[in-house]
Amino acid sequence: MEKFMVSATAPHHDDFFHDNLGKFGAALGTKLELELEHDGMPANVEIGSHVWVEDPEVAWIDGIVINIEQDEVEVQTRDGKTVAVSLSRIYPNDVEAPSGGVDDMTRLQYLHEPAVLHNLSTRYEINEIYTYSGNILIALNPFQPLSHLYDVYVMERYKGALIEGLSPHVFTIADVAYREMIKEGRSNSILVSGESGAGKTETTKMLMRYLAYLGGHSGAEGRTVEQQVLESNPVLEAFGNAKTAINNNSSRFGKFVEIQFDKKGRISGAAIRTYLLERSRVCQISDPERNYHCFYLLCAAPPEEIEKYKLGNPKSFHYLNQSNCYELVGVSDAQEYVATRRAMDVVGINEKEQDAIFRVVAAILHLGNINFEKDEDIDSALVKDEQSLFHLHMTAELLMCDPLSLEDALCKRVMVTPEEIIKKSLDPHAAAVSRDGLAKTIYSRLFDWLVDKINVSIGQDPSSKCLIGILDIYGFESFKANSFEQFCINFTNEKLQQHFNQHVFKMEQEEYAKEEINWNYVEFVDNQDVLDLIEKKPGGIIALLDEACMFPKSTHETFAQKLYQKFKDHKRFIKPKLTRSDFTIAHYAGEVQYQSDQFLDKNKYYVVAEHQDLLSASKCSFIAGLFPPLSEESAKSSKFSSICSRFKIQLQQLMDILNSTEPHYIRCVKPNNLLKPATFDNINVIQQLRSGVSKIWNFV
Repeated sequence: MEKFMVSATAPHHDDFFHDNLGKFGAALGTKLELELEHDGMPANVEIGSHVWVEDPEVAWIDGIVINIEQDEVEVQTRDGKTVAVSLSRIYPNDVEAPSGGVDDMTRLQYLHEPAVLHNLSTRYEINEIYTYSGNILIALNPFQPLSHLYDVYVMERYKGALIEGLSPHVFTIADVAYREMIKEGRSNSILVSGESGAGKTETTKMLMRYLAYLGGHSGAEGRTVEQQVLESNPVLEAFGNAKTAINNNSSRFGKFVEIQFDKKGRISGAAIRTYLLERSRVCQISDPERNYHCFYLLCAAPPEEIEKYKLGNPKSFHYLNQSNCYELVGVSDAQEYVATRRAMDVVGINEKEQDAIFRVVAAILHLGNINFEKDEDIDSALVKDEQSLFHLHMTAELLMCDPLSLEDALCKRVMVTPEEIIKKSLDPHAAAVSRDGLAKTIYSRLFDWLVDKINVSIGQDPSSKCLIGILDIYGFESFKANSFEQFCINFTNEKLQQHFNQHVFKMEQEEYAKEEINWNYVEFVDNQDVLDLIEKKPGGIIALLDEACMFPKSTHETFAQKLYQKFKDHKRFIKPKLTRSDFTIAHYAGEVQYQSDQFLDKNKYYVVAEHQDLLSASKCSFIAGLFPPLSEESAKSSKFSSICSRFKIQLQQLMDILNSTEPHYIRCVKPNNLLKPATFDNINVIQQLRSGVSKIWNFV
């Protein structure tokens, strides 16, 4: 346990402590939360007191104390029920609180979970979607357009204005970051977090719009840096976002945007870094999800494009028809296709490159429709029928490679022995796996090319001394089934939680020194042990996973057994009952049970040599450029490259950047799972607010 100091003796301590409670709660965790809640109880609970009690349907319900028996009280709740609860489980209700709530949690008379929930709900009812908790902004997704909140007149009002005079807003966070950067000459960062569907992507776009407004070149013509930065969003969304069961426009990758400024505070360059694109989605989706948006946009392109690429209804493609969802409510894929092409123009992707990009997208759709059957004589794969043969030829035509070479690359593997070179035929299942592997490799290379192209087009400013970084990255995830992706995402969140704790404690120590307050130590939970469990070398989970991937005879079960043996006494590692290969990690936000059955396959990043040879020889320079010839050294080295280890390095580089900046935090919250406006689901919201060691106040 780490220690932190809290005053008990300063004469003005109570006011200072209450004013900064949002920040304290976030940092100090459960112990402080309980002390606050029970210190916040009225000294005398009496008959007639207004209180909050727990309720299984709405999380918390208000009521009035009607009887008191020693440590137990009877409460008549708003819905007419009478409940008996322990005195320690009731919380005071401030019936004199403003009817529209308060815009900063630290202004609540009682700062506890039911008061926070009620305040957010009250404000959401009147479309006040932003609320402060100290220096942290909580943003509730309205699930409806609120364009009046973001127009140029609103931007003008928030520009350089004092926080006290205006309602909470995402623009305030951006404005404070910009002013601090100008005044202190130090880089700032804004960390946007929350679960899928909470509104992170839209919040990030609003931040970028406001910073472009502050740092834009007034009266400039042509493609300005700020225009290119903004138009990078629709391009990356088309190729990196998809509909999931809980979000119609879910980012399936993490993103850190560095916006650079010159000495006059004008935007002078930018760089976009992306993390962990979900490769598996290209080939595998489930109802009611969709694949990446770009596939549907292309299927809704003008007739001449459809004819050129021999496309049709999305229902006719295997990579799209695994789900029954083909359209998004309120979205025209045809219009989005045109908008995406226009955005590509702005970010510097020329027409020839755009045609090549969509040629690749079309090729992947045709590739997915190549099916295989077993040869009658030997156990090897053949292209199944005339329809599959058509898609094989279309794929080859679009990728500008030889159809027979493509068929060989899908159905055969070359084995080199000291005596001879042998071509081994794959069975139909292995050929389908080969096909899907090729599709995932092509798509991920295309996505990386887009990011690199945007960065080159926008350009970086080598003379810039300051930047504002915006982090839009996946929140903590815990589903019924949790695989490799959730493991990487939750590892990321452990890193960010540690960064948050360290920053808040440093910030509060400086506040105390300034206020000349005497300090006492209060304990808080540190998550370094979880990070060691995951990433320590040697012997952490990632190291053991990489080791398993390098041994041909390893299986997910032998990998899991190694984990059980290694971490049997680790307090953060749990072996679940009735399973031979699952494992549970006690994360800062709660326990997550992982299914290890695909960990080894998903961690292996390699390009099949036959696929590499096929596409590097493409007559299309764009496609050949996605698969540059390997150096002799690379070709001789092991084909295996660990996705987890690469991601770990990327993540550490991100943390190094964040640690060199002054951070600001926005916590996005999803008010309901139906994605409907004006609907506030208490249980759903409270689960998001509770995620983390710091319970209510862990807003990052």
